[in-house]
Amino acid sequence: MSPKDTASSAKSGGSSAFTPARIGVLVLFVLAVIFIFENTRQVKIRLLIPEVSMPLYLVLGLVFIIGGICGGYFMARRRK
Repeated sequence: MSPKDTASSAKSGGSSAFTPARIGVLVLFVLAVIFIFENTRQVKIRLLIPEVSMPLYLVLGLVFIIGGICGGYFMARRRK
């Protein structure tokens, strides 16, 4: 096997699941989840008119999910 053959096979099928970008995203995800579940007290949320009292971890979780959906939408649009 020549060096060209091994280099091309490593590029095509040997990509690592743990790239620096994926590790960074995973670390940020874990920190966000820890932050969300460390904040469990009741808070009053006001959006325009109604005022709702709910645990802060639910509010943070909802904002986290909404942010992920928006980020995924814009990244998908960018690839087109």
